[in-house]
Amino acid sequence: MDKDLIIDVDKSEVSIALLENHRLIELNKESVEHKGYCVGDVYLGRVKKLLPSLNAAFVDIGDEKDAFVHYLDLGFNFLAFDHFAKNLNENSDAGALFRSESTDRILEKEGKIERFLSPGQPIIVQVVKEPISTKGSRLTAEISIAGRNIVLLPFADKVSISQKISSKDEKKRLERLVYSILPKNYGVIIRTAAEGKKAAVLDAELKSLISKWEESWQKIAKDKSVQLLFAENKHTTTILRDLLNDSFTSIHVNDEGVFKEVDDYVSLISPDQEKIVKLYKGSEPIFDHFDVTRQIKGSFGRVVSLKQGAYLVIDHTEALHVVDVNSGTRVKQKEQEENSFDVNIYAADEIARQLRLRDMGGIVIVDFIDMESNEHKIALYKHMTELMATDRAKHTVLPLTKFGLMQITRQRVRPATEINTSETCPVCHGTGKVGPTVLFDDNLENQLAYYVKERGLSKFILKVNPVCAAYLTKGFNSIRRKWTKKYKCSLAVESDGDYPLLKAVWCGPDGEPLEEEE
Repeated sequence: MDKDLIIDVDKSEVSIALLENHRLIELNKESVEHKGYCVGDVYLGRVKKLLPSLNAAFVDIGDEKDAFVHYLDLGFNFLAFDHFAKNLNENSDAGALFRSESTDRILEKEGKIERFLSPGQPIIVQVVKEPISTKGSRLTAEISIAGRNIVLLPFADKVSISQKISSKDEKKRLERLVYSILPKNYGVIIRTAAEGKKAAVLDAELKSLISKWEESWQKIAKDKSVQLLFAENKHTTTILRDLLNDSFTSIHVNDEGVFKEVDDYVSLISPDQEKIVKLYKGSEPIFDHFDVTRQIKGSFGRVVSLKQGAYLVIDHTEALHVVDVNSGTRVKQKEQEENSFDVNIYAADEIARQLRLRDMGGIVIVDFIDMESNEHKIALYKHMTELMATDRAKHTVLPLTKFGLMQITRQRVRPATEINTSETCPVCHGTGKVGPTVLFDDNLENQLAYYVKERGLSKFILKVNPVCAAYLTKGFNSIRRKWTKKYKCSLAVESDGDYPLLKAVWCGPDGEPLEEEE
C-alpha cells in the first residue's frame, strides 16, 4: 500500500493530508499562531481545586479552562515526581536529587486524592486529551516522552517491550541492550520500530530523550509558577515518528522551512528514506494538485456518497456520533438481503475511513440497513473489525444488536475535525436573500439597452438558466422577440443547466462574455 503525506503550509495553519493509494485517510490542521496540538506537552501546573466526590482535581496549566486529573492518572511513581518537584531549587544538585529519589514508594491503587494533593501545590503533568466542548484538558502525572524507537519513563525503572515484536530472541536482545545503557531511575518502553535497530541508534535516541527531560529541571528549579516545561514534537514530525515505514512513497511540502525540518527529521530517524521528501514548486495549490481538495469537499459534509447511489448521513451530538446507512437510489439488481449486505459492506469501508479522517472519538453508533441473515451480520462485524485494525487510536467494535446497530468506541484525544464544505451562493452572496424576481427581465432589458445604445453592439448571446430561457422565449410574441424588434438587434438565448436560477451572462456573437466599460 502506497502512502503519501501532503503538507500544505500557509500563513495561518499547516494542513497535513495522509493518502493511502491516493485516497484521503487522515487530515490534520495545526494552527501557526495558536498552540493547538498540545497532546504530549508537559507542564508544571498548580492544583486549583480538589473534587473528593470524583477522587480528582482541577489543575491550572495556563489554559482558559482548568484541566482535569483523576487519582488513577497520578501513576504509581507520583510520590517520586512530587518530592522531586517540591524540593528542586536553584541551589540543589538536580541530578543527585533525581537519582536519590526512591522508586520503591508506589502509590496505592485505591487511595484518596486529598491525601496527596492540596490546593496551590505544584504538580508535573502531561496532556493526554485536548479540551473538548465545555471540558478542559485531561492530564496524567505519569510522564512519558516518546521517540521513534523508545518511550522514556522517568522514575519507572523498568523495561517493557512491544507485543508486536514476535521474535523472542529479538525481545531478549533489545531488553539486554537497553538495560545496559539505561541510567538509574529511568524506564523505557521499546516500540515496534526498534526491531532490528543497532545499539548506537537506540543509545543516541535514549540520550536525546533524557536530555529533553533534564533540560526542564532548570525551569522547575528557577520558577515554581505554571509553565510549559517542554512540548511534544510538532504535528508533522509526530505523524512521521509514528507512521513512517517502508510503505511511504513520498512526502510533499510546499514551504522551504517546513521542508528542511521534515527532511532533517526523516534523515535522522530513517536515513534510507531521505529522498522521498520533496519540495513542491507547482503553480497550482498543492492540495489541488494532489486531488486533496476535491476529496475534502466530498468527505466532510453531513451526507457522504457511496457507490451506486447509496450514502451515509453523519450527525454529531454532545454525547456521541451517529451514522445512518441508506441505500438511496442504488439499483436493486439482487434480492433485498444480498443488496442490503453489499451496501453495508461498502458503508463499513467508508465509515472506517471517516472515523480516522474526522478523528471522531467517544461513542459512535452506526445504523446499518437491516439484514435477516446471521451469517451476513457476523461477516459485517468481522469486516469492520479488520478495517479498524489499521486505526492507531484505541477502539472497540461490538457486534450488531438485534436492531441492526453497531456500537464503536474510539479514543478521544481532541475534538472531531469539522470542515464547512458549503460555498457562498453566487446569487445572494451569502445573505440568504435575492433581488425581486419580478424585476429580473427589467434588469436584463436595461443591460441590453446599455449595450445597444451606449456601446453600439447589435448581436448578442444571452446565457441563462433553462427556466429563465423558457420564460424569455415562450410563445410566438416572446420577450426575446419584443426586445429584438424594440432595439433592432440579433439576440439568441442559450440555456445552461449549471447556472443558478437568476444568473445571466451577456456574450458577443463569438460566445465570449461582454465586459462593461468602466
